[in-house]
Amino acid sequence: MLKDFKDLRIVFMGTPDFAVASLDALVQAGGNIVGVVTAPDKPAGRGMQLQQSAVKKYAVAHNLLVLQPEKLKNEAFIESLKNLNADVQAVVAFRMLPEVVWNMPPMGTINVHGSLLPQYRGAAPINWAVINGEAFTGVTTFKLQHEIDTGDILLSEKISIKENDTAGNIHDQLMHIGAQLLVKTLQGLASNSIVEVPQSSIEGPLQHAPKIFTSTCQIDWNKTNDEVYNLIRGLAPYPTAFTHLNGKTLKINEAIKVDEKPTIAIGDYKTDEKNYLYFATATGYISVTQLQLEGKKRMDVKEFLRGYRFNK
Repeated sequence: MLKDFKDLRIVFMGTPDFAVASLDALVQAGGNIVGVVTAPDKPAGRGMQLQQSAVKKYAVAHNLLVLQPEKLKNEAFIESLKNLNADVQAVVAFRMLPEVVWNMPPMGTINVHGSLLPQYRGAAPINWAVINGEAFTGVTTFKLQHEIDTGDILLSEKISIKENDTAGNIHDQLMHIGAQLLVKTLQGLASNSIVEVPQSSIEGPLQHAPKIFTSTCQIDWNKTNDEVYNLIRGLAPYPTAFTHLNGKTLKINEAIKVDEKPTIAIGDYKTDEKNYLYFATATGYISVTQLQLEGKKRMDVKEFLRGYRFNK
């Protein structure tokens, strides 16, 4: 076993900004990044120009070797990965890996996950923690195994979720906490000072974090004030909770709770057409503060009300 973190040959795998923070933390800590695996360039924007992933942009700027396989089982890619002779692989916000990839390095493949495993395994752990009204969440480093997000836990760090936090706020916090935790994890593995904890040894009911679909985002006004408010927070800034207003989709980007007994039907709205727009839930009102009507830009509620004519 190597005894110095800086001697580790590390292959990093990731794609979005969330992963860049971890790659940068490894570079700043003196990690020996022998290769970076990221998504292929893809056409995007009005001109459909090829766009590089955030991780590739960082890697190129820091003269790191970049691999961009279309398929992770491609023989040429597997051979290139083997030739890097990595001691360990670090994966942050990347695709699901085949066993031939994650089982390749002698020290295994380490993943950074945005929850306190075994809670909130799945594609959208940050969103679901907020949607479910959790008081805290965190980030976990663990070793990849066959079933997704089930490998042995290495390290974790817990943070609180405040009442006004959104998935976006929590994402940004965990991005930086996870980056430092990854460095700490690889340092601990190098010095053989981490005790792996099987997730099967942690008892209790589990919450899951499946992919967010459009149906997840539609507000059910029959739910309580807390439940609707948490859904809005948990889907902000993206993909955003929505309802309908006079036949058009209305995205609700930001809102506050008004905990008073509704005097209108559940799902109906009331407004003075100048300052406020309330929707009734089962237990109170949701006061919309930022929104985006279908075909329009995102705006504050007062700006929206100045230009909107209600059909009621």
